[in-house]
Amino acid sequence: MSCELIDGNKIASELYGGIKERIAALKVRGCSLCLAFILLGNDPASEVYAKMKYKKCVELGIGSMTFRLPEDTTEEMLLKKIDELNADPSIQGILIQLPLPKHINENKITNAIDPMKDVDCLHPHNVGRILIGNPIILPATPAGIQQLLIRSGVETASKHVVILGRSNIVGKPLAAMLLQEGKGADSTVTVVHSMTKNLADITNQADILVSSLGKPGSITADMIKEGAIVIDVGINRISDPSSSKGTKLVGDVEVESVIKKASMLTPVPGGVGPMTIYMLMNNMVTMVEHQLGC
Repeated sequence: MSCELIDGNKIASELYGGIKERIAALKVRGCSLCLAFILLGNDPASEVYAKMKYKKCVELGIGSMTFRLPEDTTEEMLLKKIDELNADPSIQGILIQLPLPKHINENKITNAIDPMKDVDCLHPHNVGRILIGNPIILPATPAGIQQLLIRSGVETASKHVVILGRSNIVGKPLAAMLLQEGKGADSTVTVVHSMTKNLADITNQADILVSSLGKPGSITADMIKEGAIVIDVGINRISDPSSSKGTKLVGDVEVESVIKKASMLTPVPGGVGPMTIYMLMNNMVTMVEHQLGC
């Protein structure tokens, strides 16, 4: 069986044209767009992701401001900065690079962001709208996965989707989205996690398998059925002596074996990642349009 690699870079590049037109229309109406980034500490991975998002803002003509805070920033200090950005009319979106240092409660921080500036779609108000099927925006990675499936011609209606991982960023919102009625949804969804028994028995039932475990090589061919569609959300940096950097990015999937059995697979890098950044930019524009009644 030949396995098709789903090109996230290609799909995202095709979609950016539409965002540029919407941004131009907003600017004609005198609307400014500025996204505030908050980074704590000097985590290399966070720096890379922040630079990618900043670069995309520049390309699209979206303004951006970056606030780099020391890792020992207190929860109170961070909440004060969020309050300032919430009250600043020149800021239309706020993005906090996760994960945060362990001494800070992530839920408390994400809950403090104005829901109309919450481009990550992590505030309970926005999450609740997803659950009842009436979202304004969608969380970036799950929405990116859904668009990859739609634009790759994958039928999700009546299909069994198994999601590995129950995080608030990927697993839970993706399950809620795929359960809704409509295009790219209408699925039967199973969520598995660290306490699930007989994991392979469940994953082998999946028409579509989504892995967000964050463990390299954890998804092997014996865990999927013939012809399954595999969406690899994992981003893991491992040692690679052949690379000039000494490391390389890989997903959760053991590609060499899975590619012989799956019908479609998202590569890492170049699969889900580019679509996540696209959806963040899309959320930013959608929020401004929503507030204007567009």
